[in-house]
Amino acid sequence: MSAKKADLKFKIKVQNIVAFTVLGKPISLDEMLQKVEDTEWQPEQFPGLVYKIKDPRASALVFSQGKVVCTGTKSLEDLDKAMKKIVSNIRKAGISMPTKYETKVENIVASTKVIGDISLEDIATTLENSEYEPEQFPGLVYRISEPRVAFLLFRSGRVIVAGAQNEEDIHRALGKLVANLGEIGVKVKPAEEL
Repeated sequence: MSAKKADLKFKIKVQNIVAFTVLGKPISLDEMLQKVEDTEWQPEQFPGLVYKIKDPRASALVFSQGKVVCTGTKSLEDLDKAMKKIVSNIRKAGISMPTKYETKVENIVASTKVIGDISLEDIATTLENSEYEPEQFPGLVYRISEPRVAFLLFRSGRVIVAGAQNEEDIHRALGKLVANLGEIGVKVKPAEEL
């Protein structure tokens, strides 16, 4: 079965990447608010400054201790460009920043589609670690521990994968989803089109 699982080719579309870096230097959020466009800061509501950039499209939460959380990019290349732009603009505001820093991906959300006879009710009653509450949400939630991801599976065959840290994990997780569904008698395969 594992050779067949390795042959599966999923077409995936990355919807969002959440990543962070720790710059190791304090950041004056007051200075950023005054000197950097497209920033908002309401410290009485949330300690981080919100910074939106347009190209590539992304949002960042900038914290005074030097942590930056970036969200909204749809590729690792755009993530890299966005983080460089954010740090560069902090530097341009007159705030000393390191030239080297590591960006760590925390979560990738991607979508794909599978073809098969998908009865969410049957899957929920047979597949361990799955939850289905159609009155609250139309998708079945299924979690696996290696790689640690959560799936949202919809009757249409649409699958959302959340929690992966790289595309390889997304493909491994989808292979396990297909295998685990097969073990309970639900045969699905990757769709050719998203």
